[in-house]
Amino acid sequence: MLNFLPSFLVGVIASLLLAVNVVVWVSLLLVFAIPKFLLPVPSLRRALNRILHRIGEIWIACNSAWMSLTQRTEWDVQGLEGLNYRGWYLVVSNHQTWVDIFVMQHLLNRRIPLLKFFIKRELIKVPFMGLAWWALDYPFLYRHSAEYLEKHPEQRGKDYEATRRACEKFATISTSVMNFLEGTRFTPAKHARQKSEYRYLLRPKAGGLALALNALGGKFHSLLDITIVYPDGIPTFWEFLCGKVKRITVRMRTLEVPQELMQGDYEGDAAFRDAMHRWVQQLWLEKDRQIEALLAEARAR
Repeated sequence: MLNFLPSFLVGVIASLLLAVNVVVWVSLLLVFAIPKFLLPVPSLRRALNRILHRIGEIWIACNSAWMSLTQRTEWDVQGLEGLNYRGWYLVVSNHQTWVDIFVMQHLLNRRIPLLKFFIKRELIKVPFMGLAWWALDYPFLYRHSAEYLEKHPEQRGKDYEATRRACEKFATISTSVMNFLEGTRFTPAKHARQKSEYRYLLRPKAGGLALALNALGGKFHSLLDITIVYPDGIPTFWEFLCGKVKRITVRMRTLEVPQELMQGDYEGDAAFRDAMHRWVQQLWLEKDRQIEALLAEARAR
């Protein structure tokens, strides 16, 4: 609706609306999150979690509102049919830009339970958003480099233990656990540095997925596999705010996780780890081919 304005002005308006949303809804989240932290009574925590999730959903709906006001995006989406708001989902997606998060929240809000993203622990320091992620029980993970672990071997396994503890928090309320398997946003430089065997993807990491399945495998309704494509090029977040993202293509599919991968010792069982890697690599190979086909289809229009 506001695309008749100069793109810079659209970006300023979208930024202000985004900022207001953050301040208002994070403040309200804290009203309920602080007593949940101070009064760890199971029945009270369950009730407060339901309230916190509802606030999160309203926050996302408000983000969708300013997106509709400032964007004129052509959406090409398939796979939303049959999703269950009361189900349990493990969600995976390719990752190219911060815009990915807004795309998924916009499409999945109230269609599946509130998305919980794996967050690097140092991001808890981000103003306002760190408090929001804490209030909503987002799983905060340690990410130690190989060089750090060489010098501090006692820290080995803490990444996995933190994942396990985070997932166990979700045992009492329907949850969607989101994991960007690549671990970081795709860039040509990262792709070249990795020497990735995939054309449009970085190499996936299976450890977080394996531990989420291990902690809550019996509860997950399905694995929701999401592929996001920007036919006109991967946008920066500022370009998104300015209303410059003209087309977004999204494909979703629900998959059954092989039963033998629902439980296993990812760290200690080499055979289980290899089986998990093979399954994830096949998933990523299919995603890479799908991205190539979707881009070719978009170019042909």
